[in-house]
Amino acid sequence: MARDHAGRGCGAAAANLAAVPPGGAGDPGGSAQGCGHKSIDTTIGYKAVYPAEAIEAHRAFIGRRRATRPSEEYRTPTEEEWDAFLAHFEKRKVSVGTCARAFSSPCVHEHACVRCSLLRPDPAQRGRLEEIRDNLHDRIAEAEREGWLGETEGLKVSLAGTEDKLAQVDAALQRQEQAVHLGMPAFPDIAGRSVPRAPEGIQ
Repeated sequence: MARDHAGRGCGAAAANLAAVPPGGAGDPGGSAQGCGHKSIDTTIGYKAVYPAEAIEAHRAFIGRRRATRPSEEYRTPTEEEWDAFLAHFEKRKVSVGTCARAFSSPCVHEHACVRCSLLRPDPAQRGRLEEIRDNLHDRIAEAEREGWLGETEGLKVSLAGTEDKLAQVDAALQRQEQAVHLGMPAFPDIAGRSVPRAPEGIQ
């Protein structure tokens, strides 16, 4: 890292001319980090970096990154791959919310959505979640009565997940109730008014 002011200035200018992306304080490969700048604006300020230069530098950086990756990753997807990709998003909607599972990843809970941390519950489906919770209580009582210990254990896991989703719904509804609607300001509130001073001698 350059420690003197002149060295940092020369380093920043040379890095920009070499198409090194400015990056930022958290980017170890950026010129801002190399110059010891906390802000990317400081690095850019050492040289007049116009928008066209910044765009070209970024494109060069992306080109170098792509050159190091396998070329098959940039091929045109087939129709079957596109259909599978779009179908994934169509299938994200479930009865009690939305599944946030990543594309091409398996459902580890075998579609027991209330157990999954990736389920985003829909506040409008709170009643359905309450029905699921009540049904789980009844099934747990039956399993304990019949001595189905394995069934009881699994149902309790589902019950804990359902109660967690209900808590998430309640928290979301509470945030909506606490939201402050500022509204749109009226024109006189945001526009200044000035009254010209009357000429002297005129009342």
